[in-house]
Amino acid sequence: MSYFVVNENCNGCLACVENCPANALGFQDNGEKRTILHNMARCVRCANCWRVCPQQAIEFQHFMENEWDEVISLGLVHCRVCGEPLYTANLEKTVTGKTGREIDALCPKHRELNFAARQALILSGKSM
Repeated sequence: MSYFVVNENCNGCLACVENCPANALGFQDNGEKRTILHNMARCVRCANCWRVCPQQAIEFQHFMENEWDEVISLGLVHCRVCGEPLYTANLEKTVTGKTGREIDALCPKHRELNFAARQALILSGKSM
């Protein structure tokens, strides 16, 4: 979602561009069109653009929404014993690629139990 929303009231007067203290607004004239540009990284959310717009074209309330935007969804790897989510499949692929070793998909609890069981077998003289 774009947080800088301009509605159909905009007439391209550039009051917002000329009064942006952070230079987060710009424009581009190309042929028969004027495009208003906004750079979120530069924007300080001061609402000056909203205050100076004579057309009330800037819908500043979108800047104030306290919502999470989904940016990516990744597949999960779960503990092979209890099903608890552990890490993403992409992380597993990265680690496996860098180490050359497969990861045993176990949560901390089952990793500890698995380690304890292997230690008990070693102490008893048996192997897995």
